[in-house]
Amino acid sequence: MLGSVGGPRPLGLAGLFRRRPPRDAWERVRRPPGPSAVLRSVAAASGPGGPGSHHYCLQLLRKRDYESYLCSLLFPAGCRSSVSALRAFNVELAQVKDSVSEKTIGLMRMQFWRKAVEDIYCDHPPHQPVAIELWKAVKRHNLTKRWLLRIIDEREKNLDDRAYRNIQELENYAENTQSSLLYLTLEVLGVKDLHADHAASHIGKAQGIVTCLRATPYHGSRRKVFLPMDVCVQHGVSQEDFLQRKQDRNVRDVIYDIASQAHLHLKHARSFHRSVPAKAFPAFLQTVTLEDYLKKIQRVDFDIFHPSLQQKNTLLPLSLYIQSWRKKY
Repeated sequence: MLGSVGGPRPLGLAGLFRRRPPRDAWERVRRPPGPSAVLRSVAAASGPGGPGSHHYCLQLLRKRDYESYLCSLLFPAGCRSSVSALRAFNVELAQVKDSVSEKTIGLMRMQFWRKAVEDIYCDHPPHQPVAIELWKAVKRHNLTKRWLLRIIDEREKNLDDRAYRNIQELENYAENTQSSLLYLTLEVLGVKDLHADHAASHIGKAQGIVTCLRATPYHGSRRKVFLPMDVCVQHGVSQEDFLQRKQDRNVRDVIYDIASQAHLHLKHARSFHRSVPAKAFPAFLQTVTLEDYLKKIQRVDFDIFHPSLQQKNTLLPLSLYIQSWRKKY
């Protein structure tokens, strides 16, 4: 239908064929839009008040981090877009390592985001949907720049394809990435509480450990192993054992020890439950997914390659809703 609402009536076929097209019409069709045109279109869709950038973040989460997408829907209405922006920012950084063939390219992307954060705090966000939504979140909630830069710095260090030397190194990585993300989420919720920060620290570490476990089959398919070397050495297991998908007792003992550390962090986080403000609970909804995975891996006797661990939990949306309603984590 030609014409806009309230404008001239749409032309019929006869009128359409009588009109002579502009002289440069064919050139405009053949010629692709230049960079400036692309930037203008993104800006128009993603500018203040525009829905384009927020929709982009939601779709990115839905495709790349479905669990965070579900959790973001259960936040208070005034916080959802900011939480989605933070999670989308995390996804953008997390996927750099697997999407580049050379470390140099990964470093360039990290530098883009580092500069983007600096520009965001100068009120000059780049014309990139996630950056624009992150700028809105920073303006709305006065987010701490240090946490954002710490996530970038740690992701950049992790571009090297090497295993964690010990469980403490994995925990430090999780603290600087997942826990920092939770500190920012608490700021979005308006929570400033020491007990909530302690809980966030432990939940972030549990998240990092579980993510490392869950990604082991995928990394193995690419001839890579990132599990802590000290735990492997303790049980006499080599990286080749994981690449060959061995399922003997020693391999399972390695997984048991690492999963137990994640469980211990969850236990510590829940020890603060009575002291943490209820307002902070939405930030900790991911404990549902962490506990779900830890229970599943226990049921298969810590066989990290068991097919059931790769299946989606169809009841997860309901479990998250119930946990949100019960005000627990």
